[in-house]
Amino acid sequence: MAARAHPRGGGDIPDHSVAINFANIIGRYFFSISIPWAEEIMLFLMVGCVFTGCCAVAWEGRQIRMDVVVNMLPPKLRELVNVFSELVLIATAVAVTVFAWPVISDLAAFDERSQAANFPLVIPQAMVPIGYTLMGLLVAIRLIVRWRRGAGDAGSAGTSH
Repeated sequence: MAARAHPRGGGDIPDHSVAINFANIIGRYFFSISIPWAEEIMLFLMVGCVFTGCCAVAWEGRQIRMDVVVNMLPPKLRELVNVFSELVLIATAVAVTVFAWPVISDLAAFDERSQAANFPLVIPQAMVPIGYTLMGLLVAIRLIVRWRRGAGDAGSAGTSH
């Protein structure tokens, strides 16, 4: 079953997690047999869902913000603070990616695997820097496009919540 593209990121990942959980519940309560690897795989699917879904959120500029005070600022200052916030997000994405790379490399080199599912840990662990890298790139592209268009508020899509 191939994952389909989804406008919010993540595709079929939540559906697969629910199916595994449902099968585990049926097995546990009706047949007294549980799936030993179910919890691990559901956790890995959740990680994948979060770090692919965050890209869509970042592209739309709807990431969590503490913007009560920012929304009370004059428009020019609000625009400056929002752009600074986006630049901090990009810098954080770069830092997470840079610091995660040695860990990902070691997991791949040593073929580290999960205990119950014997699943390569490099895959779910790689979702963190992959998600952050894509998020940083999408925010950078969004800022560049807004700057080229001469749009007013660089973070206006995210200040309405």
